[in-house]
Amino acid sequence: MRYATLPLAAIFAVGFSTAFVSPQADARDYDEIRLGVDIPYEPFMYREADGTLTGFEIELGNAVCDYLEASCTWVEQDWDGIIPGLLARNYDAIMSSMAITDERAQRVLFSEAYYTTPSAWITTQERDIDIEDRASLEGLTVGVQRATLQDNYVTELYGDILEIRRYTGVDDVVTDLMAGRLDLTFMDYPIAEAAIEIDTPESDFQRISDFIKQPEHIFGKGVGVAFRPRDEALAERFNEALSALKEDGTYDEIMNRYFNYDVRL
Repeated sequence: MRYATLPLAAIFAVGFSTAFVSPQADARDYDEIRLGVDIPYEPFMYREADGTLTGFEIELGNAVCDYLEASCTWVEQDWDGIIPGLLARNYDAIMSSMAITDERAQRVLFSEAYYTTPSAWITTQERDIDIEDRASLEGLTVGVQRATLQDNYVTELYGDILEIRRYTGVDDVVTDLMAGRLDLTFMDYPIAEAAIEIDTPESDFQRISDFIKQPEHIFGKGVGVAFRPRDEALAERFNEALSALKEDGTYDEIMNRYFNYDVRL
């Protein structure tokens, strides 16, 4: 059974009109909070058959809003425009698997980190690719989601060897990998588990690397909620809520519905 929260409505356009919150407003005035999110990114955020938004971060965000006694809405935004959308006041916070990096911290204010997950190299079962043998990778084609940490990692460390194809969403990466238009992909591992059923005897795909969380200057210090720099009071409210949900077991209850390993920070 899903954790009971105040109802949240999915909004399908960034420009959808919502109650305006003054930049000078104290966090106590945030009775209505708009949360920016990039859909789909299963198992963190995705849409069920009936159109309802769900996933680890959707449920956790709902629980945060319940704790804060706030009415919240989810505002959908493509990933490559998600920080500009926050700064343009299209929503009040980003809760969409955003890793805390020094580069991003120059533009937004982060909450304390609340989870971390590994990334991995993946290809189809019939391919024999040794990711440790850099010379053998020459000319291969890798697919990544545009403007993600995985994109940054591949570009910095393999951009001189691999042909990189960037996609708006994970589904498009998976489609081209399955169709043979890509040789391999570098993905957030929980996303891979949800999208292509990895690391099982029946799977058509295989993980060809260890779990990767380094270097820190690329992968950051974990995932945080992002706010406009001046919204320190709202960030503190989220920190308080996330801490309370960890203490009372709500966080673990939600986490265990989506992962068979610990992502908690």
